[in-house]
Amino acid sequence: MTDYETWEDPLAARYATAPMRRLFSERNRIRTWRTVWLALAEAQRELGLGIVTAEAIEEMRANLDRIDFAAAEAKEREIRHDVMAHVHAFGLACPRAEPIIHLGATSECVCGNADLMLYREALTLVKARLVTVMAQLAREAEARADLVCLGYTHFQVAQPTTVGKRLALYLLDFLMDLDRIEDLERRFVARGVKGTTGTQASYLALLGDDGKVKELDRRVAAKLGFDGVFPVTGQTYTRKFDVGLVEALAGIGGSAHKFAVDLRLLSHLKEIEEPFGKSQTGSSAMVYKRNPMRAERVTSLARVLMAVPEVLRATHANQWLERTLDDSAARRLEIPRAFLLADAILNLLQNITAGLTIRPDVIRSRLAQYLPFLATEEILMECVRRGKSRQDMHERLKAHARDAWDAMLAAGDRDRLTALIDADPAIPLRRPDIEALLGRTDRFAGCAPRQTREFVAEVRKRLAPYADLVGSFGDAVNV
Repeated sequence: MTDYETWEDPLAARYATAPMRRLFSERNRIRTWRTVWLALAEAQRELGLGIVTAEAIEEMRANLDRIDFAAAEAKEREIRHDVMAHVHAFGLACPRAEPIIHLGATSECVCGNADLMLYREALTLVKARLVTVMAQLAREAEARADLVCLGYTHFQVAQPTTVGKRLALYLLDFLMDLDRIEDLERRFVARGVKGTTGTQASYLALLGDDGKVKELDRRVAAKLGFDGVFPVTGQTYTRKFDVGLVEALAGIGGSAHKFAVDLRLLSHLKEIEEPFGKSQTGSSAMVYKRNPMRAERVTSLARVLMAVPEVLRATHANQWLERTLDDSAARRLEIPRAFLLADAILNLLQNITAGLTIRPDVIRSRLAQYLPFLATEEILMECVRRGKSRQDMHERLKAHARDAWDAMLAAGDRDRLTALIDADPAIPLRRPDIEALLGRTDRFAGCAPRQTREFVAEVRKRLAPYADLVGSFGDAVNV
C-alpha cells in the first residue's frame, strides 16, 4: 500500500513487477529463514541428535507462515539483532521447538542460505523474461530478414543491411547474457552449515563425528534444493559469488541499453517505433508527440543497473578475514535492487518487442534517397569493366557525388547524382544502366538475410528447453 506521507523507492512502487517484489518481500525472506531452520532441525534429527524431536519438527513445519512481525520488531528494538529477534518470534509460534531452533547455527547460516535460495529463484524469473524477449526478437528478425534498410556507422549513412540482421545483433547480446545465467545456475550452491568461522566446530560438538558433520552439510543443502555447498567458507560464503551474480544482471542491462538507445535513434527516423497506446499522451503541450518513453525508461533503469557491480566489488574486497558486517547493508540494498532493475527492464522489453512498429515504406524511402550514393562503388566497377581507368572514374564520381549530396540536402533532389552521371560523356553509363544497378536493392545487403536466418535457427535451438518459460510472465507496464 502506498504511503503518500513518506518516501518510497519507485523501483518497487513504479517499475518492478509483482512477482519479483513478492519474492524479495520481508514476509518471504523471513519464511525462507524458517525454511532453513526447519531443514537444519530435520537433518540434525536424521543424524541422531535426539534432542530434536519429531513433535518439534512438525510444529516448525506447521508454523512456517505464522509470522508475528510485531513481536519480532519489539524484540529487535530490545536486543538489536534481527536474526535472534526472529528466532524469538518463531519460538513463540513453536513452543515445543523453541529450545532447538537455530541449534549450532550462526546468523549467516540462516541468512546466507536463505539469500542464495532467493537469488536462485529470482534468477529463474529473470531468465523467463529474458528468453521471452529473445523469442520475440527472433521472430521479428526472421520476419524482417529480407527488409533492406540503411546501415549507420557513427550514425552516418553507411552500406545497407537488413532490419532482421540488425535485430539479430541485439539477439546475440541477449544470447550471451543467457550463457552467463546458465553458467551461474550450474555453479549455484548452498552456503551450507559451517558455523561461526566456517570450521563447523559447533556441529562437531553436537554430533561428535566428522562424517556426520559433512553429511549434515550435504543434507541441509539438499533439503533447500541445492546439489552442493561451497567447499570452504568463513562466516560468510565468498562475496565474490555476489559480484558474478550482479555482473550477469548488469550484462543484461548493457544489452538492453544498447537496444533501447538504437530504438530511440530509429524512432527519430520513423523507421522503427515502440508501441504507442491509443490513449497515450506523448507531451503535455505538443499533442503530436510520440516519445519513445519505454525505451527511454529502459535506458535510465539500465544505467543504474550497470553501476551496481562496483558496489559489490568493493564489498567483496573489504571483507576482513572471516567476516565483517559492512557487507550487510550494501547487500540488502543492492542485490535485490539489481534483480528488481533487471526484472523491470526485461518487462519493458517484453512489451516493446511484442509490439514493435516497423515501417517498411519509410525504410524503403530513406534507402531510395541514398541509394545512388551507396551504388557508386558498383557504378565504378562497371565503368572499369567497360574499359575506363579506375582512378579517373573515381575522381569524376567523387565530384558528382559531392555536388549531388549538397543538392539533395538543400532541395530534396534525389535524382541529381543519376542525372549528373548520365550527362557526363566521360562516364560510359547512361540512365538506364544506372537504374538497372539500382533496381535490385537486395544486392546491397550482401549475405545479411542468410546470416540472419542461420543465427535465428541457432537461437531457437538454444531456446527450445525453455519453451515453458517463454511468455510465462507478462506484467503490464506502468506508464
